[in-house]
Amino acid sequence: MSERLEPGLHIVATPIGNLGDLSERAAETLRGADRILVEDTRVTAKLLRHIGARVPMTRYDDHSSEEERDHIVAALGEKAIALVSDAGTPLISDPGYKLVRAARAGGHAVHTIPGPSAAIAALTLAGLPTDRFLFLGFLPAKAKARSDAIAEVAGIRATLVLYESGPRLGETLSALADVPGPREAAVVREISKLHEECATGTLEELAARYAESPPKGEIVIVVGPPPQAVAATEEELDAALDEALLHLSPSRAAARVADELNVPRKRAYARALERSR
Repeated sequence: MSERLEPGLHIVATPIGNLGDLSERAAETLRGADRILVEDTRVTAKLLRHIGARVPMTRYDDHSSEEERDHIVAALGEKAIALVSDAGTPLISDPGYKLVRAARAGGHAVHTIPGPSAAIAALTLAGLPTDRFLFLGFLPAKAKARSDAIAEVAGIRATLVLYESGPRLGETLSALADVPGPREAAVVREISKLHEECATGTLEELAARYAESPPKGEIVIVVGPPPQAVAATEEELDAALDEALLHLSPSRAAARVADELNVPRKRAYARALERSR
């Protein structure tokens, strides 16, 4: 029999596929909770049966009202309430941050039981740089809003991670492929399940692959950072500065050329001073 949990909110990560990925601590937390907040009772019921837990469930999602949230927070002083999503780590492209904020504001304990996350798992499979990455969640469904969202992050020197559904995958990959410069990417789906797949290539290649054959399952797109610009030679730098100096001061000429050629402004300014003498 599980020990009684400390009252408060317990954020529990659950498997994204293989039920064996549920940690023992997560299982004990779910067994010991007084109530579990879920996105879909049918999904979480399967997990609870797997670990032999009989705990009341309450639906909690983006459509839950402030009144419902207030009732939950009011109970945290005496009850241990667990929060789960259908799969993976709660709050990561899932509802919940408002509840966490309200629980903290009410002076209640908030605990996290870490575990699976599709975004992190996909990064480990993609073979793309992981030292700096940006999680985008789901892009907008409408083409114009989606293109605007992509343009906003296109120049960031980081690997991009986003979620997508099978029917929209081809369109999203095509929109990503419209960003200037070639990008390596991966489409990862069904992580930790029987038909796990990680397809890699350029965005153009992946867009063509999935244009007419949308896959099934949970999908993560991982896009490599923009390619590093080739450093300008001294000759290229001097030629650009000479032209700019015809009508600009050394400082303004250096600033413009540095941006155009992607060279450090200090380097451009030093050369501009020399060329202007």
